[in-house]
Amino acid sequence: MTVSRIARRAMLGGALLLALASPALAAGKPRVAIETDKGTIVVELEDKKAPITSANFLAYVDRHRYDGGAFFRANRAKGEPGGGSIQGAPKPYSRRMPAIAHESTLKTGLRHKAGAISMGRDAPGTATADFFICASPQPYLDAKPGKSDADAGYAVFGQVVSGMDVVKKILAGRTDGPATVPAMKGQMLNPPVKIIAMKRLG
Repeated sequence: MTVSRIARRAMLGGALLLALASPALAAGKPRVAIETDKGTIVVELEDKKAPITSANFLAYVDRHRYDGGAFFRANRAKGEPGGGSIQGAPKPYSRRMPAIAHESTLKTGLRHKAGAISMGRDAPGTATADFFICASPQPYLDAKPGKSDADAGYAVFGQVVSGMDVVKKILAGRTDGPATVPAMKGQMLNPPVKIIAMKRLG
């Protein structure tokens, strides 16, 4: 698939999500409780600054596709005790919705600070459901002026408001699980931390 076709599909997917979620998003910043077998993390979404990404995340939450999923990766920052990020995904074989348009931090004004929740992706415009939470500031993940994929950064769409102790507990877990990608060797949680359920609050 060409980059232009990916971009068109991402824009259409984002528009559909906004149309479906607009009544809920109009009520104020939504909060989501992420219940894990290590404790509960509560995130508040920046639905006005990152509307497409927030609507996408809420669509997966409302369809219960994260229930039974897991935090499977702990990417610890070298030389920074307690620093890094944890990555989560829906339950195995869960149906994924179309990829969404990339919301650059240059446009949203959001940053990869401690507690930020952001979308995982390959090329810009390919994000679906995988997400990560920063346990420490990671400014190198923010967008930078330029034209390369790396310059585009990742899409922050919210912030942890409760449960940073759980984030750090997950980050500190054993990470000798099998890695499907060589670059992730030594980062795969063993065992993964179960996502029991995700639900909206309020």
